[in-house]
Amino acid sequence: MKKIREFYGRLRKGKGVLLPAWREVYGEVPSVSFTDLIDAYLKDPSCKAFIDFLADQAVGMGFYSVVNEEYVRSEEAKRVVDEFNESVNLDGLLQISTREIVACGNSFWEKIEPERLETLKILPITSVEKIIRTKTGEVQGYKQTAMYGGKVLDPERIIHFCWNPVNGEPFGTGVLRVLLERMSFDGETRISFLEMKARIENVMPDVFEKYVGPEAIYIFEGASEEKVAEYQRLIKTMPKAGARWVYNKPADIKTVQIDPRMRFAYIVEHVLNQVYLGGQTPLPKLFTTPGFTEASARAALETAERKVMSLQRFIKRICERDIFWSVIQQAGLDPRKADCRLIWGAPEVPELLVSDQLKAFELSVIRRDELRKMLVKQGWELWEPEEVDAHAVEKK
Repeated sequence: MKKIREFYGRLRKGKGVLLPAWREVYGEVPSVSFTDLIDAYLKDPSCKAFIDFLADQAVGMGFYSVVNEEYVRSEEAKRVVDEFNESVNLDGLLQISTREIVACGNSFWEKIEPERLETLKILPITSVEKIIRTKTGEVQGYKQTAMYGGKVLDPERIIHFCWNPVNGEPFGTGVLRVLLERMSFDGETRISFLEMKARIENVMPDVFEKYVGPEAIYIFEGASEEKVAEYQRLIKTMPKAGARWVYNKPADIKTVQIDPRMRFAYIVEHVLNQVYLGGQTPLPKLFTTPGFTEASARAALETAERKVMSLQRFIKRICERDIFWSVIQQAGLDPRKADCRLIWGAPEVPELLVSDQLKAFELSVIRRDELRKMLVKQGWELWEPEEVDAHAVEKK
């Protein structure tokens, strides 16, 4: 029997090679460094708007857990999961990590478990330098940078939120990657769209000062060289607010103007549109584009909602598999039968109708005083029996 099991085990084992030999030896690094991705999030307003919008839409409403009510120990399973979530502030961890997931496509949590899972800690994303895998793609370790000690962390202790990996890469792909990637073709390299945008923004102050500011060419007819030098000294002392010096001799002032044939607006618009497309959210367009109709805004938001739902599904599955399952199992319960699930939003509270309350009173499910208290909470003005009698006497 042992030989038969080994034979079928060899048949089931995959033989496809996912990695070249050098990657297996040296490890794999992200295509765009996490440092560059975080810098873009922190320093570019449009990038921060992309990330915050998608992250807030995904996890901003909070969550709650549910278990299989048919499981005999369902209440205990839900209790241990809820207590763990509260103790580690899972909601707060997700608020932080989701921004990293959307921006970088990755987030790394370390399990703190001397003997059992006790808490979770988010590792600085810039601390992870490379991932070491076998040729078949099995993760062997997460290597941190020398600044963080250069350790290789055991994959069993790491929860890796790897969102949208491409071409068998060990790292996920976030929203900002496409905006920071350079493209090579025919021996030439196109700079990234965020770099294009940054260069445009970098020259804008110079263009403004040169063509919109008060700089001008001053021509004074018949003035001596000494006078021209004197005027030059005076002009240099002019404040940049736009003051002008006027002399009582013939003078001609010609303002430097930009050539009207040089139209760059469509180029700038193209670059910005590419940045907005890469951000995968209509937020900047809704706030910056005049004439954006309500119908267009609704259609754009519906497109973003599908992206948000996909992100929610991804986070939900990892929390259920790597956190809820472990917490229930270490409590001595059966995680498969408990089937604990993460549900986004707040739990629905069923609306209690007056007819339902009266029916419950008729069936002796609730007492008369309980019924009166429930009706008072709903805004009914009810009097106590002695107050009713006094009111009747006053009427007589």
